[in-house]
Amino acid sequence: MSDLKNLAETLVNLTVKDVNELATILKDEYGIEPAAATVVAAAGGAGEAAEEKTEFDVILKAAGASKLAVVKLVKDLTGAGLKEAKDMVDSAPAPIKQGVSKDEAEALKKQLEEAGAEVELK
Repeated sequence: MSDLKNLAETLVNLTVKDVNELATILKDEYGIEPAAATVVAAAGGAGEAAEEKTEFDVILKAAGASKLAVVKLVKDLTGAGLKEAKDMVDSAPAPIKQGVSKDEAEALKKQLEEAGAEVELK
């Protein structure tokens, strides 16, 4: 019983960074999705979690050198038509998705940056 109490105290005292690392370990090594770790973050870092932003906007700042690849990716990510995706890319800085979770925003940012785009999360 005291081992469980020690574990609970350890979890409660984790920082947000520690919780993110724990989520990565749980996903990579045990196949447990990070959503389960979010509960730990909410319970463990109540003060920090209250201050942390929960919704993000993915803003395309510039298309970069591979404009065509970025247009195709924006089309796939947003479900927009080819013309609408091209218009979004041409009108940069422009929001690609708004009000998404941190994980989704970071995933979108990573994909867009890999395609050559310059992206900002707000």
